[in-house]
Amino acid sequence: MRENVCDLESLTKTSVIRALAERHGFSFSKRLGQNFLINPDIVKKIAESGVGTLGEGVKAGVLEIGPGIGTLTRELAQRADKVAAVEIDGRLISVLEDTLSDFDNTAVINGDIMKLDLEKLIREHFGGLEAVVCANLPYYITSPVMMKLLESRLPIKAITAMVQKEAGIRLCAPLGTREAGAVTVAVRYFSEPKMLFNVSRGNFMPPPNVDSCVIRLDLRDSPPLSGEEEKLFFKISRGAFSQRRKTLANSLSAALDLDKRLVTAALNDAGLPESIRPENLLMKDFIKLTEIFKNV
Repeated sequence: MRENVCDLESLTKTSVIRALAERHGFSFSKRLGQNFLINPDIVKKIAESGVGTLGEGVKAGVLEIGPGIGTLTRELAQRADKVAAVEIDGRLISVLEDTLSDFDNTAVINGDIMKLDLEKLIREHFGGLEAVVCANLPYYITSPVMMKLLESRLPIKAITAMVQKEAGIRLCAPLGTREAGAVTVAVRYFSEPKMLFNVSRGNFMPPPNVDSCVIRLDLRDSPPLSGEEEKLFFKISRGAFSQRRKTLANSLSAALDLDKRLVTAALNDAGLPESIRPENLLMKDFIKLTEIFKNV
């Protein structure tokens, strides 16, 4: 590793960020939700949350999504054996080449995380390493990215992500509460989610209009269902929340294209009242309904 050219204290100074942007012809994009962290303590906390949970001495590879100017990337590179950072904005590639020039264990990929073959990427960059994901996700793409990471069944141990606070509350909500939705069910099906800490809007440049939070999803070794049962499980969970203002019986009748009397009978078999709403269901209820509806 060569002499540092951009340490953490420098890369969290607004004057340095502006100078970097000017030197590389970069301007912030609202469309891409670009807001860079200017609090070094939070950068360190995210890096430690993302890599430190693997345990001391574990050889780690980090897939970073949305590295920006490389502030968090540098902290991850100091803790992990390899960091592969995926950045969609081609204007930031030269910035990252500048700020990461003193690290030989980082790779920058200019691409759309939703279109990349992530299993291939992980295999090529992290062979023999325990892989985790660390992401800074704008609100508009949080759920799609999370679902791709989870549904792809990647060989990763955990996902640590900074998301807008509203999204974090929804992703980590306990089932059976008003905040829960279809994405909440999916997250808990594949992982154990945790809300780690809040990050107020004043910690960013430029400051966003909302506050953020950092969450971590510890992936389960094996989800509770598989094959056709799993497909039915997600059809039921998504259908249940497709019309939140309706009762579960009405929502599932429409989603599964079944007579409401059959749906009501299934709810009774599961020990659930006809008037129950989807946000009142627990994981065991969705699994029980899956077992019942596979025979309807």
